[in-house]
Amino acid sequence: MSVILSASVVRVRDGLPLSASTDYDQSTGMQECRKYFKMLSKKLSQLPDRCTLKTGQYNINFISSLGVSYMMLCTENYPSVLAFCFLDELQKEFITTYNMMKTNTAVRPYCFIEFDNFIQRTKQRYNNTRSLSTKMNLADMQTEIKLRPPYQISVSELGSANGFSHLSVAEYKGTGKISAAPHQRLEPMTLPGIVSFVLSLLCGALNLIRGFHAIESRLQNEVEDFSYVIAFFLGTAACLYQCYLFVYYTGWRNAKSFLTFGLICLCNMYLYELRNLWQLFFHVTVGAFSTLQIRLRQPQGKAPDYNV
Repeated sequence: MSVILSASVVRVRDGLPLSASTDYDQSTGMQECRKYFKMLSKKLSQLPDRCTLKTGQYNINFISSLGVSYMMLCTENYPSVLAFCFLDELQKEFITTYNMMKTNTAVRPYCFIEFDNFIQRTKQRYNNTRSLSTKMNLADMQTEIKLRPPYQISVSELGSANGFSHLSVAEYKGTGKISAAPHQRLEPMTLPGIVSFVLSLLCGALNLIRGFHAIESRLQNEVEDFSYVIAFFLGTAACLYQCYLFVYYTGWRNAKSFLTFGLICLCNMYLYELRNLWQLFFHVTVGAFSTLQIRLRQPQGKAPDYNV
């Protein structure tokens, strides 16, 4: 018998379960699959946006979008096209019901447990395929899966010591490879993030102006220390690089943001004699705020473009 057994909604960046269907099956196979669910949840940020894991009599399918992953467990003979239609329906309802701010700031597991009601209703519909009535175009989904098939995860890969980290450099274009980090998209900008971006640009502009004034002052009289000029321009470069890190995804992004913030602090410490306390406080605070926003803006999975 081909059926959907369970489903869950998980946050991509840390694997926090947000909602899940209520399961009553306590068989050994189901218990083993729950272990795979937990292992996959910890690796979602390293995986493509559409994957399948075959575990003997069962399949685990999931899609990821906007920082949230939708996972389901079904029997091995359940049609793949219906499985991903089911996940797509969960995704659309969840995005409509909960805004991104709530999902990003959630701290308790299963804090959206009321979504289980929708999961259960949808699961019942998809388990009764003869009377299944849905707006999804199965032909379109079938074509989408053929053009960009889900990445096939093997159990041996899932249990390896290095996980999927060694695959993260390959470019994923629907051929079973994982997306290259430089091309990975970030979550949409929030209002605090936009404010931090503008303030970083402002700090960079202020440092640049003061740097040119220091050069002019040195040309007029040789009293001005040239090291101040270097400190101003380094401060400008650090602020602009923070803007870059906020907008684009790069490897070691968080580490780079902390190092950049450290450079901003060092430059302002060196420029202590040329700035008052309020100016120093402003530059350091903006640097810290921008570092926080870079840390909060996480990579997202590719939003599915089928059935739009």
